[in-house]
Amino acid sequence: MRESVYLMPGMGANPKIFEFITLSEHFDVNYLSWFPPEKEETLDNYAFRMSQRVEHENPVLVGVSFGGVLVQEMAKHLDCKKIIIISSVKSNKELPNHMKLAQFTNAHKLLPTQWIKNLETFAFFVFGNGIKKRLQHYERYLSERDPDYLNWAIDRLVKWSRNFQEENVIHIHGKKDSVFPIKNIQDPVIKIEGDHAIVLTKSDWFSKNLPKIINQNLVDSIYLE
Repeated sequence: MRESVYLMPGMGANPKIFEFITLSEHFDVNYLSWFPPEKEETLDNYAFRMSQRVEHENPVLVGVSFGGVLVQEMAKHLDCKKIIIISSVKSNKELPNHMKLAQFTNAHKLLPTQWIKNLETFAFFVFGNGIKKRLQHYERYLSERDPDYLNWAIDRLVKWSRNFQEENVIHIHGKKDSVFPIKNIQDPVIKIEGDHAIVLTKSDWFSKNLPKIINQNLVDSIYLE
């Protein structure tokens, strides 16, 4: 029986970010995409609506960045076999200081919506420092640029209420992540080389090790190559 795996991209990104990750025929791979939130919709309600797109029992949910936050919320509404997050956070305690401060100051709401029209600025926000010299390769992944959606997503990320981490979350993180710095990430975590865009830049690593993590529940990088 094949494992059902659902892949959720990060904020502003589409499922093409997974295009270089190859999983064998032993896995039934399904791709989730962002859809417009309702006005003032809570993250929990959005997660419930997204969970209704999961058509298999005991799925493995894999989420990148804000998509990692979302799959953790989706797990409240599903009986998941595993939850794997990449370049993400397990609780609001792992958010960088400027996001923690924005929880109280609402400084993030002062961001002009025009910033998303600048591809370089937007790509840096989504993928981190690692994309500066390869910007032309990333434009095709950044299709979700509706201002209402992005403003909603940033607000829900900054104000994520979870202040504890679930024990069953498997966390994979780049050692040089410039969006969610590794110094804020608590154990257990699998640390690999790379920045926030490791799902793209380290696709070979994921192709080799995701099956091991899904099947064996490995959380110690000592056993991964």
